[in-house]
Amino acid sequence: MAAVHAKDVDTNARFPKESIDALKSAKILSAPVPREFGGQGLGMKQLGALCAALSGACGSSGMVLAMHYIQVACIARHHADNAFFKRYLSEIVETQPLLASITSEVGTFGDTRSSVCAVERKDGKFILNKQATTGSYCAHADAILVTCRRDESAPKSDQALVLVRKTDGTLTQTTTWDTMGMRGTCSPGFDLVSSGPEEQIMPVGFGDIAAQSMVPYSHILWSALWWGIANDAVVKASTYVRGEARKNPGTVPQTATRLAEVSVQLQAMKNNWQAIATEFDEITAGPDAAEKLLGIGWALKMNNLKIGSSETAPQIVHKALQIVGIMGYKNDSPFALSRHYRDALSGSLMIQNDRIAGKSASMLLVFKDD
Repeated sequence: MAAVHAKDVDTNARFPKESIDALKSAKILSAPVPREFGGQGLGMKQLGALCAALSGACGSSGMVLAMHYIQVACIARHHADNAFFKRYLSEIVETQPLLASITSEVGTFGDTRSSVCAVERKDGKFILNKQATTGSYCAHADAILVTCRRDESAPKSDQALVLVRKTDGTLTQTTTWDTMGMRGTCSPGFDLVSSGPEEQIMPVGFGDIAAQSMVPYSHILWSALWWGIANDAVVKASTYVRGEARKNPGTVPQTATRLAEVSVQLQAMKNNWQAIATEFDEITAGPDAAEKLLGIGWALKMNNLKIGSSETAPQIVHKALQIVGIMGYKNDSPFALSRHYRDALSGSLMIQNDRIAGKSASMLLVFKDD
């Protein structure tokens, strides 16, 4: 389904409705929900495999699924036995709502751990208005998790996370989304005006949610989907090389050597995200999970994974393009790689690598690896 509509989604920068509808029908959107609430309770490695497979067919569809899973995980791991959010987890299983997020804001310059707007509590209701610089697929989502200051007196870093249902507010689009890649994620800026039941404010502060769930789920699932895009590019290159080999039986095409070289890089990229996904699953299943996930060592591991994966994916697609040649450059070819290339280039810009490297540099000054 995703592959069939991928070209149209990319060409027209439209939301991949067909893919998401298929995921809803198959109840894939509730995959991270714990079994006690009726979900599949899948771990990080399994969720990464789903995102990788989907992104190989359509990068935008894979990114929407990954971002949705990040939001579901934030609720599943930080509901703190709150009655509303426990009911909502069961609702996710029953109705398969698509969840989006708004963490960007005018005036924070890309710093998701800082907010200008604040949530107001009044008569059992919340009031939350926010000017977002980007809002991935928010116009198509059933609910949005929104970051804000905990109250008007809170500093910018003291943030809360609020669930805003589609019926709780209005979105006014403020910018356009005509981009090089990931065009189907539909991520323009929005002004959000919302109000709803106070119980929809997450009981755990966003600082803990971000460090223990949002960051690891983002970096690991994004790395998985970037690998999925790179893998599909190499699959196309492999098919091309085999075709060339059949034309001259008994000889090994020159491009086969390049294919062997890029397969090493592809394997290393896969092993990297899968190993860290496995480690995350082991940490969260054991004692002292919060302490380990809040440590400098884990933060550096997340930063390294994100930077490494986002920089490696376009390198692999580029090498696949060199193997396929002009047939990969032509958009009407079965070996076309334009969309893969453009989608992969987005990785280093989604939380810019320079910003992440700067934070790593500061941590490395004080970190001692055991």
